[in-house]
Amino acid sequence: MSSIVCAPPVPAPDEPASELRDRARGALLGLAVGDALGAPAENMKPSEIRARWGRITGYVTDNPAGTDDTEYAIFSGLLLARHGSALTPAHVEAAWHEWIADRAEGPFKGAGFSERGTLENLRRGLAAPISAQHRHAWSDGLAMRAAPFGVFAAGRPAEAARLVAIDGSVSHEGEGIYGGQAVAAGVAAAMVGAPPTAVVAAALAVVPDDSWTARSLRRAVSVAHRGERAVRSAVVIGGYPWTDLAPEAVALAFGAYAAADGDFREAVLTAVNMGRDADTTAAVAGALAGATRGEAAIPTEWAAAIGPARGSCLPSMAGQHVLEVAELLTGAARARTEPGVSTPASLPTEPGHSTPASLLTGAARARTEPALPTPASLPTEPALPTPASLPTEPALPTPASLPTEPALSTPAYPPTESGGGRARVRGSRGRSPLGVDRSGVQR
Repeated sequence: MSSIVCAPPVPAPDEPASELRDRARGALLGLAVGDALGAPAENMKPSEIRARWGRITGYVTDNPAGTDDTEYAIFSGLLLARHGSALTPAHVEAAWHEWIADRAEGPFKGAGFSERGTLENLRRGLAAPISAQHRHAWSDGLAMRAAPFGVFAAGRPAEAARLVAIDGSVSHEGEGIYGGQAVAAGVAAAMVGAPPTAVVAAALAVVPDDSWTARSLRRAVSVAHRGERAVRSAVVIGGYPWTDLAPEAVALAFGAYAAADGDFREAVLTAVNMGRDADTTAAVAGALAGATRGEAAIPTEWAAAIGPARGSCLPSMAGQHVLEVAELLTGAARARTEPGVSTPASLPTEPGHSTPASLLTGAARARTEPALPTPASLPTEPALPTPASLPTEPALPTPASLPTEPALSTPAYPPTESGGGRARVRGSRGRSPLGVDRSGVQR
């Protein structure tokens, strides 16, 4: 694995605590805002979006809210706040069991195909990494929950990539892992003031140069100055019915972020109006831009609509707010680097919502209590290796319609010119072309 040629350096993580806190809040609130803005346009074409709403410039529903993207990000963020850099696959696996797989599900039924396949495997007693061996392990389900790892590992893209790969070992493989690593590393760079070119470079530096993810990301940012239509044309797999491809969704998100030069409003709206897995692409673009510009860059009317998670996908996350997770993550990160800094002991709960204590009590309690218990049927193998030593099996084949020329180096962005999902399991029927039914289970 090699880094991008002439990659701009990521600034050292020496920003004031108040600045890191503002960027952390911007990243996670930006994720939730992008998710809520993009949800109505999910799985739509740009022409369908225009026919229904014209160009989307704000919320198009009366009661906007985050979807599974936000709820899974909260779940992973809270788990990370407790265990920090000591996170292991056993911690992640036990949390999936206790707070998702072994509980009654919300109306979204676990959400996307990758999550559904993971849940079914865990319920059969399969352990990581076997639990990730389903036919949607390349989805953007890890990328959608990757931003908290960049918040925690601010200024340390490689550490963010290592940790998110541990989280993803339960649910994803190959390109699905790479997509999550690119997002986590990009957010980690943005958290310390890296410019968009360096954010993109940090993302490319943690994934294999010849991976589908890297090729798509390079194509997207190389045409970003030409606008959203060019970005979409560069990476979308025409005619493919499922929109949750991690290489595609992550590239669209970074392309939108690059096209907007990090501006929050433009990055998120560009992602939304490109359609496809619009809630995830807008959530990732929102996390990147929110970390770059801080909480104040998010329009007030958009931010005000984001309340505590409703638990529509993960009932155990009901009542938890992304801003509270941001506070926990920044406290946990500082507690490991600054003497005398304490981590918030717990998250406030909404009346009527119970807080899963073993997950949500933060890193401070983790230092004084045993780790989250691992079900007896699950192994307690050591943590995954760092990204550099991850298996280097061949990347997913590039569809025939995509060029396979040698990888391009990422240029500095030319001057901007003027102009120019995951499939949710919600009671649908039928079979996907990949040999799974709509429960996400291989048959």
